[in-house]
Amino acid sequence: MYRWVQIKWIRKPVKKLNILWICTDQQRADTLGCMGNEWVCTPNLDRLAAEGVVFENAYSQSPVCAPSRGSFLTGRYPRTCGPRQNGQDIDAGERLFPKMLADRGYYCGLAGKLHLSACHPDTGRLEEPRIDDGYHVFRWSHHPQPHHGTNWPSNAYNQFLLQNGRDYITPDREDCPYVQTGVEEKWHQTAWCADEAIAFMETARTYGKDWMFSLNCFDPHHPFDPPADYLERYLDKLEQLPLPNYEEGELAEKPVFQQKDHEGAYDTKDYYMYDNMNDHDHRLIKAAYWAMVDLIDKQVGRLLDYLDKSGQREDTLILFHSDHGENLGDHGMYLKGPYFYENNVHVPLIISWPARIPGGRRSRALVELTDLAPTLCEAAGLPAFEGFQGKSFWKLLTGETDLHTHRSSVYSEYYNSNINHRDPLAFATMVCDGRYKLVRVHGDMGKTAGGELYDLEERPSERKNHYQDPGMAEVKMRLLETMCDRMAQTCDPLPVRKACW
Repeated sequence: MYRWVQIKWIRKPVKKLNILWICTDQQRADTLGCMGNEWVCTPNLDRLAAEGVVFENAYSQSPVCAPSRGSFLTGRYPRTCGPRQNGQDIDAGERLFPKMLADRGYYCGLAGKLHLSACHPDTGRLEEPRIDDGYHVFRWSHHPQPHHGTNWPSNAYNQFLLQNGRDYITPDREDCPYVQTGVEEKWHQTAWCADEAIAFMETARTYGKDWMFSLNCFDPHHPFDPPADYLERYLDKLEQLPLPNYEEGELAEKPVFQQKDHEGAYDTKDYYMYDNMNDHDHRLIKAAYWAMVDLIDKQVGRLLDYLDKSGQREDTLILFHSDHGENLGDHGMYLKGPYFYENNVHVPLIISWPARIPGGRRSRALVELTDLAPTLCEAAGLPAFEGFQGKSFWKLLTGETDLHTHRSSVYSEYYNSNINHRDPLAFATMVCDGRYKLVRVHGDMGKTAGGELYDLEERPSERKNHYQDPGMAEVKMRLLETMCDRMAQTCDPLPVRKACW
């Protein structure tokens, strides 16, 4: 006689998983060979892409640093986890992904930037304040450039230079004041981050510890100061480099913040001002930016070689992405601010784990950086945190679900996120469904435009704003409804409900 029994599926335990989480700063998605850039030299990141999954449509939840970083380390949206602005402190009670691993016995470390709290020297702090973040090794270096005096006394990279009789001196080039000659590769912060990562991984291997390491280099964030030999590669072909994607007059029908930043980045008159530059300046800045990416690639190669030689590659999940992008002269602006062009919020994302993730694949799925922490938790066999707002795409990675399906839209926000733009203040939200992108500037602060609407399929340049186009009214209304839904979904799921009343 047969008896029906209920079968409870139990997740197969992970035998061993190490995590190398590489996050660059201000790197656009179009800066890698595997993303179609034929100018850069990124053989190691292209190798990583060939061994893993490349996400062609990964988006940041903010176009500036702290809100984005708080979001992807907590799996929660900027308005929820605390730092919706640069210069704010993350809520002390937030749970970071490294802490979740540390609580399970992982050995966790960091080198480079964290930027979850205010750390400018004007705060009077010598180091970025930490919550219970889970990092056992904390080699903090927010910014390689000295501010007060010769070195930051608590900046581990600056102290490394000081101990070796070096200093961070990057003189302007004679032919372009917007590009500096950086320190040589051996002493560069990007190379130092890789040195720290290798030392950490070797220590963990020696003592048989499962580990997680956050490598957060400052490049290719401005100032544009690659080592001289990296920039040299571009000088012979400099005149062939494409000029920025900008059409004179395109900002007239766009929010006032962009017109202000056209006259100077960060709403600061003449600071990286587009019209003060000639074609040589634009091309040299682009070359320097790409050269910084090339340097990052070289260090990724060192990390891959170490993992191969130490026998850890099969057991190591490598995650590579950036916190947000960079204007690089596109739309007549440099740096970043309250705007959501592809160059601002579309970021590179590569994930590789030879033991579990089939490689050599490209995903067109819409993914958010908020999805990273939930995905890594599932990969590590950890229970999902009740406070997560991101959505795991682990089964997409392993091939259990469709490679190209995850979200129906991506969301990003900018709520007075930089100290600049005081008149008017900048508050804006973006949603994108893969083809259409809607930006709503809140209140009457947009002055000349209440928002932006772009068709990424028909006009991927994003020069023409269709927000007031009657022919796009139906699309606009549909995306406004999507935006309302997405904003409601950013409501904090914490504290956890304990009873029906």
